[in-house]
Amino acid sequence: MNHKLVQVKDVMTTNNYQFVDGMMTVTEGITLAKQHNVNALIINKRNAQDEYGLVMLADIAKQVLAKDRSPDRVNLYEIMAKPLMSVLPEMDVRYCARLFERFSLHLAPVIENKEIIGMVDYTNMVFSQIE
Repeated sequence: MNHKLVQVKDVMTTNNYQFVDGMMTVTEGITLAKQHNVNALIINKRNAQDEYGLVMLADIAKQVLAKDRSPDRVNLYEIMAKPLMSVLPEMDVRYCARLFERFSLHLAPVIENKEIIGMVDYTNMVFSQIE
């Protein structure tokens, strides 16, 4: 059985995240996420040597709501994951799935030329197997 090569760039999405500033409050982040119907906020780099950060809506639930912290008084940079494990657009989705399993990831940014060009998650990879 020949396996058709499916690369990350073939299954990544470009509309399930929003770029934001880390100084933004959690309330502002939630508002932006709701407006754009996304569940991931990418924290912009502060300079060329910096790395991207990531805040998922689940992070807000766990680190702000569950701990009874005020979303108006917590900045996104305080709860972001940084640095992020990223994948290249040319990576075979089988290896991407193995990487996710090994490091307990659920999604990762797809980076090309040091810029995020999309996001990939298990759903994207699984759906790519039926065409």
